[in-house]
Amino acid sequence: MSVGMVLGKFMPPHLGHQYLFRFARGMVERLYIVVEHIADEPIPSTLRHRWVSALNPDCEVLHLTTPMPQAPDEHPTFWDLWRGTLQGLLPEAPDLVFASEAYGARLAQELGARFVPADPARQIMPVSGTAVRADPYQHWRYLPGPVRAHYAKRICVFGPESCGKTTLARDLAEALGTVWVPEYARTYLEALGRDPAYEDMALIGKGQAASEAALAPSAERFLVTDTDALETAVWSEALFGRTDPALAALAAAQRYDLTLLCATDVPFEPDPVRYLPDARQTFFDACEAALTAHGRRYVVLRGDREARLATAEAAARALIPVG
Repeated sequence: MSVGMVLGKFMPPHLGHQYLFRFARGMVERLYIVVEHIADEPIPSTLRHRWVSALNPDCEVLHLTTPMPQAPDEHPTFWDLWRGTLQGLLPEAPDLVFASEAYGARLAQELGARFVPADPARQIMPVSGTAVRADPYQHWRYLPGPVRAHYAKRICVFGPESCGKTTLARDLAEALGTVWVPEYARTYLEALGRDPAYEDMALIGKGQAASEAALAPSAERFLVTDTDALETAVWSEALFGRTDPALAALAAAQRYDLTLLCATDVPFEPDPVRYLPDARQTFFDACEAALTAHGRRYVVLRGDREARLATAEAAARALIPVG
């Protein structure tokens, strides 16, 4: 059985790395991908290991947790150290070592394997991890789904019912050329055909977060979501006077780059899943208090549909510097 190995930091993994992985996998019956930990890493190796594993389920992805020297002048027995470390980590000796950089030839020699170069001039995928880290948004087309989810600027549309949240979320996503996450509470309650119960609220919050996670890999630089777990918690307090601890924990854990809080200066439109027509301003105040308590950056949107969209789009685009 032919065995191959790829070694790297993959910080973050991009489509150039993915080409390397798939090229290597196509040449061997078993491929080991070694994700390296380094000191003071800007992206944790645990996260990079998870990404590479998710992207390559037919490979065995190993996590090298010991920080290693990065150049021969950093350690007097550089190659001996690397050879011993990899021999201790790999379940079996590789026949082939794949790399896009010149060190691969010496590494293969140390391991008693053959070196197979893969796109060393980066003609197939002209991208590097350094370039991605410097400006992921300029190199977005080279980012695989899990990495897009990591870098996407997350924008939450927040506020009372019948204040244009869904319309704004859809309009903003279209203006930004990306996907949006619909309000899961509506999906859930319309399917069940009943009013919410207290026991539903944590499930609704979890469903909203799960929908966001499912759509994040498809994001084009931005991800727009119609409400979140924190707003679900505000609703739980408004309807039932209490919040499930699991929902509160989820609300505290979620992070957004921008929250757009919709004001109540639009007429109320009745709907089977709207419950507080006479308390929209009170609910708005509760939303503002919750956002402040959680340290969330937010912008209040007022005016008609066009004015709100213009303000929202300007605030969103300001999240990604140009130039």
